[in-house]
Amino acid sequence: MTTLRPMLVEDFFHFNGVNLDHFTETFNMDFYLSYLNKWPECCVVAEAVDGSIAGYIIGKVEGNGKDWHAHVSAVTVAPEYRRTGVANQLMEYLEEVGDKTHNAYFCDLFVRPSNEAAILFYKKLGYVVYRTVTGYYCGDTESSSEDAYDMRKPMPRDKEGRSIQGAGKRISPHEIWA
Repeated sequence: MTTLRPMLVEDFFHFNGVNLDHFTETFNMDFYLSYLNKWPECCVVAEAVDGSIAGYIIGKVEGNGKDWHAHVSAVTVAPEYRRTGVANQLMEYLEEVGDKTHNAYFCDLFVRPSNEAAILFYKKLGYVVYRTVTGYYCGDTESSSEDAYDMRKPMPRDKEGRSIQGAGKRISPHEIWA
């Protein structure tokens, strides 16, 4: 059993047990602090009964006009809490904040195509692969870089599903915000 609570600065020092798999992006302290400062309502942890961190989500809201959306920057769950509903809880939380607090048109995230379990999970939540961003994840060499799927889920404000129309494009990273 876990409880969602607002993320605190001290939580950054207890992420190791959650961040240890190869699909989880670990960011520098400035990244976490900037999110916590600008979008505290989009940053929560799932705390286990023993006080340990079972998982967390870090998100934000961004865009203009019909592109106004919630974005999942990081969501991860400790191995011992996977397949217990924690990730579902975290995603539902950010989607609700995007919808009810920020009136977003959609929620999006980037995921590695090689992370098949995550892609299946997001699809079960109603996300679709909107576009592929070529070479988004940088590796040590050009051949070790990996594309990203930009997955989207329309929020209730987007009644016609415009945020996912035209799905299937391939773009380069510099075109993401163009």
